[in-house]
Amino acid sequence: MLHFLWDSISLQTFLIFLFIFLLIADYMKSRNPKNFPPTPFRLPFLGHIYLMDFKDPVATVGRLTKTYGDIFGLHMGSMKIVIVSGMRLVKEVLVNQGDKFMDRPDIPIDEEVFSKIGLISSNGHLWKAQRRFTLTTLRNFGLGKRSLEERIQEECRFLAEVFRDEQGNPFNPQLKITNAVSNVICSLIFGNRFEYHDEDFQRLLKLMYDIAVLHGAVTSQLYNNFPSIMKYLPGAHQTIFKNWKLLKKFMQEQINKHKKDWNPSESRDYIDSYLLEISKGHDSDTFREEHLMACTLDLMFAGTETTSSTLRWALLFMAIHPEIQARVQAEIDAVIGQARPPALEDRNNLHYTNAVIHEVQRKGNVTPFSAPRMATEDAYVDGYYIPKGTLIMTNLTSLLFDKNEWKTPDVFNPEHFLKDGKFWKNEYFLPFSMGKRSCLGELLARSELFLFFTSLLQKFTFQAPPDTTLSLQPMTGIAVAPHPYKICAVPR
Repeated sequence: MLHFLWDSISLQTFLIFLFIFLLIADYMKSRNPKNFPPTPFRLPFLGHIYLMDFKDPVATVGRLTKTYGDIFGLHMGSMKIVIVSGMRLVKEVLVNQGDKFMDRPDIPIDEEVFSKIGLISSNGHLWKAQRRFTLTTLRNFGLGKRSLEERIQEECRFLAEVFRDEQGNPFNPQLKITNAVSNVICSLIFGNRFEYHDEDFQRLLKLMYDIAVLHGAVTSQLYNNFPSIMKYLPGAHQTIFKNWKLLKKFMQEQINKHKKDWNPSESRDYIDSYLLEISKGHDSDTFREEHLMACTLDLMFAGTETTSSTLRWALLFMAIHPEIQARVQAEIDAVIGQARPPALEDRNNLHYTNAVIHEVQRKGNVTPFSAPRMATEDAYVDGYYIPKGTLIMTNLTSLLFDKNEWKTPDVFNPEHFLKDGKFWKNEYFLPFSMGKRSCLGELLARSELFLFFTSLLQKFTFQAPPDTTLSLQPMTGIAVAPHPYKICAVPR
């Protein structure tokens, strides 16, 4: 009987029935539960990919927020996403109900890069133990202390020297800045820095830069939504995976070097401290060598990319706004002079300079959505039902550019952070996010931004090359960075 029915059905009829079946299955799988946040019209199988501008997701979310409000849902392939905007809802998700939205979601491309056993994408007990150990260890090696400040000041001198070598000619500062910033975190992880002419380390930094940029490519985003198909196709995602294998090889070599001359009674750096923790065997599920590999890679990547991107924005803004740059330099000359390097204690007296640095962070907006979260249980936000497993994005851009909080939100204006000539920090300034999973390296990043920026402005005036118009067009990857540019560092 079945054989007869099969023979009597034409191929065309079979394909129609198959397509209808798949449509129904897709609808049943992806339909929104009752009282889910408002959602745009969804295409079968593709979801809301048709709405996304992968080159400018900030603009896409801005448009959808105007239409659907401060909380709305999206379907990207098989992922159900809720995006929240505005201080009230961002705080609700990250602080008031922070424990319900603590975990990182399963994002395919990030699972290949930031593994579920490191600091960035791990969850539960593993994440808590790794974060606690890392914060304690970094403090032991100088985080928040004078010793680390001196390391940053030393790196500022090295960076100024390589800038001076350019003799005021146009050059791309990207690799030099990245090397300087990376050296600070490397001194904590490995116990040493790398020279700017070290070709192997320069190649490594280029791999990291490419990974960060290629995260924003269309094929990388499609891999997140359709991994089972995209893993067989060429594209930026394949380059990311290849580069990450090379980074793992470098990190394994560093760990092996430490194991050869490791002295349990004398920890020189983060790797030594982690090896000691592994040797204790108290929590063998948490402290393993593969976890050490993941944590060190996370620290190096996170401790380099966002800070170096912010500093590149800073030099760009100074070259485009020479009057602001001149005012910063005048304040540095009055408070510090040229005889000594800037120190963190100078921050209290450099009100305008501090305001400029904060405005660079606000306008540069290098992490517009922070890192994604996932609902660990069924929850309600603003009366809407968020089922367990839903991916949550917090739109930090909505805070940094809130028209009700900033006088000229779309203009680079240091006055946003000044009151009566004194530095003043707006509560809507949250580039490092908030809550229990806020940026682990905030203290380090803030120290680096201040010392690198003031040291460079103390020694140089930054200008556009002759007959060149610098662009503020952003480039979206893991961080939002300026497009590569050339600049002139004119010694003062």
